[in-house]
Amino acid sequence: MNTLTMNQLNMLRSQLEAEKNETARRLEDSDHYGHADSQRDETGELSMIDNHPGDVASEIYERGKDTALLEQEELRLERIEAALTAMDNGVYGSCLVCGEAIPYQRLQALPDTLYCVEHSPRQEISERRPIEEQVLTPAFGHSSMDEHEGYNGFDGEDAWQIVEQWGNSDSPAMSENRDVESYDEMGVEAGEPDGYVEPLESFLATDITGKVVSVVRNREYYDYLKNNEGDSGLE
Repeated sequence: MNTLTMNQLNMLRSQLEAEKNETARRLEDSDHYGHADSQRDETGELSMIDNHPGDVASEIYERGKDTALLEQEELRLERIEAALTAMDNGVYGSCLVCGEAIPYQRLQALPDTLYCVEHSPRQEISERRPIEEQVLTPAFGHSSMDEHEGYNGFDGEDAWQIVEQWGNSDSPAMSENRDVESYDEMGVEAGEPDGYVEPLESFLATDITGKVVSVVRNREYYDYLKNNEGDSGLE
């Protein structure tokens, strides 16, 4: 229940109106924080990017910052107007969730608030996720066929592994695998067998007749022995 006196309401209204005028003035004087002139090409070129997006990195950063500042000021103006509307409707000073009176000290510090401390939306952890996750889930988007049992064909993950062989911006320190020793081991499922199923198939070879058997001493061969899965004396 609202317990504010008329004098307190008048003081808070004056404070809100002053902040509303100040916020509106900043929005007007800032010309939307330079959005009208941001990234404008004055040379007559069709594009401001000649060779690389990095050429305009500073401009892109400044535009992103201006956008955030603009949205913050617009949100503040909306909150102030909502508080003034609550005053006109006689519900200002009571929490919109529980209906309990908001302490006057809190209203002095945040005159545009319509919630008590316990039910303040700012304390809630947002469950909003980037819209891109709806496309990228599962991994590699809808082109991934890992969820389809029995499918052994080429899919989005295989396409990425081929492209990734040419390099990316990651380093061994960023790898999920803590035992990475080289950049070659950083790829997605870098240890996945390529062209064979069992390790034994990767280092045993025969001639065209299938009678002469030889051993290719590759990494899989030494890992095979290291794991005590074979006896080199059998060669």
